[in-house]
Amino acid sequence: MTLTPVYSERLGVPLRWWVQGTMLVATLWLAVVVALPALAAWLVTAVALGVLTFLFWSYGSARIVVADGTFRAGRAHIPAGFLGAVTALDAEETHRTAGVEADARAYLLLRPYLKRAVRVEITDPADPAPYWLVGTRHPEELARALAALTRAG
Repeated sequence: MTLTPVYSERLGVPLRWWVQGTMLVATLWLAVVVALPALAAWLVTAVALGVLTFLFWSYGSARIVVADGTFRAGRAHIPAGFLGAVTALDAEETHRTAGVEADARAYLLLRPYLKRAVRVEITDPADPAPYWLVGTRHPEELARALAALTRAG
């Protein structure tokens, strides 16, 4: 039986990336249309737009889900019984934790357009990752959902 997720978030790329990418493709079209016949310029532009769309869609397809006694972040998942302390981090703490205070063994799901994150301690002795650092748009909500998951687990 699958329960409704307690928390679910897709880490899609922001609108400004789509706008800037579209402007890049338009600039490409402008550069190519003066050098090639119109049909070839449109074909090159269509391929570039398709590649851009695929890259943005796949990069932004990572999901964070708290449901069914499991925490999923991207491709990784862990049962609630192996979750320790959960901390919602502000932008400065996230930058420090992902930078100078980082542990190379940690599992990271970060995106440059997400300035805040949640740090989740991992208590599984067989897991080499001491913690997960997961970027999110709503760190307090995710921290609450994970805290409830660990209490229930």
